[in-house]
Amino acid sequence: MSATMTSYENSLAFAKNADSKDPLAQYRDQFYLPQDANGEPLVYMCGNSLGCQPKSVASYIEQELNDWADLGVEGHFDAAHPWMPYHEFLSEAMADIVGAKPNEVVIMNTLTTNLHLMMVSFYRPSSTRFKIIIESDAFPSDRYAVESQLIHHGYDPKDSLLLWQPRPGEDLCRYEDLEALVSTHQDSIALLLIGNTNYYSGQCYPIKDITTLGHSIGAKVGFDLAHGVGNIMPNLHQNQVDFAVWCTYKYLNSGPGSLGGCFIHQKHASDTSIPRFAGWWGHNKDTRFNMRHGFDPIPTAEGWQLSNPPILSMAAVRASLDIFAKAGMQQLREKSKRLTGFLEFLIHDLNNDRIQIITPSNPEQRGCQLSIQVKNADRSLHQQLTKAGVISDWREPDVIRVAPAPLYNSFEDVYQLVQRLKSIL
Repeated sequence: MSATMTSYENSLAFAKNADSKDPLAQYRDQFYLPQDANGEPLVYMCGNSLGCQPKSVASYIEQELNDWADLGVEGHFDAAHPWMPYHEFLSEAMADIVGAKPNEVVIMNTLTTNLHLMMVSFYRPSSTRFKIIIESDAFPSDRYAVESQLIHHGYDPKDSLLLWQPRPGEDLCRYEDLEALVSTHQDSIALLLIGNTNYYSGQCYPIKDITTLGHSIGAKVGFDLAHGVGNIMPNLHQNQVDFAVWCTYKYLNSGPGSLGGCFIHQKHASDTSIPRFAGWWGHNKDTRFNMRHGFDPIPTAEGWQLSNPPILSMAAVRASLDIFAKAGMQQLREKSKRLTGFLEFLIHDLNNDRIQIITPSNPEQRGCQLSIQVKNADRSLHQQLTKAGVISDWREPDVIRVAPAPLYNSFEDVYQLVQRLKSIL
């Protein structure tokens, strides 16, 4: 089935038929879907905010609870999945999702903490090269982190923070405008830090092109993949990205406030001379428990770890990553394009002048999220949609964000979403 609009039909029969032919349909039953008061599944389209719980999570966590109860401290070595190397159990599956080598990724901390740790290493301002570029509508936490780093180094964000922004009257950022911004300030830019995909518009920026552009002027390039990981295929190693950070509770379904992840390209990860904030879990594993040694960083992404990991939260991450490993990111991405394409087709078929999709129409320039702008609407529209059994996300002033996640959402979910929106409008 093609991802073009002409391949779709606006009917429940079409949706059911598409689901019957979906090779990933089996994974829906591996998740708990939120239910209404009558025990009927809600149309859950909020995986871009918090993914559904895998049914396997409870047993994964229970295993660690039992080992803790039975073994105490010896669980670090004798648990069914020993706690000492537990983070290593996640590296291969995580690397496959972001397009990296296992030694380039590590699950640790939370997203904004990791963002600060990465800027400690990769934002190294000088008297002439100190500016940072972000997209103008970056997620607020990213902007706060960047501004605080600038201030920490003695720079005024008004002069040293450069914003890549849409043109007047437009919702999306144009790559040629980023090229122009870089050209204007090329001798003073130290870092490009871009959120991909954008949380508000759903726009997926060209990672390879942006990385090449930044490197061409001697700047470092990093990405916040909070809305990209498990959603798009960023191919971080091949695209020569310097670093990336992400959370795991959205499309990776690891639970509210769960751990984040980091990518550090091999060319940097193996360079133990790079400045960093250090902690004992990043120290050489062979001498980690010889407490009298100076810091000897592990020559991989693990060398940026600070503390021993929270095993119970990490067990939830492992449960989800095991599902991703079986489903395969390539298959998930292919279904995502078809599923979101169906949603786009149905929205356009409403023929409602009040509705505009601000997310790019090109499937290669978006993930699964569509941001639907409804003229003259307010939050009451979202509240009515919630009462109609659809869990979506509202962003001021007039945008509903919906994200059909290919692991557990169906074509029928998409059809029901649009039918209920139509009845409300």
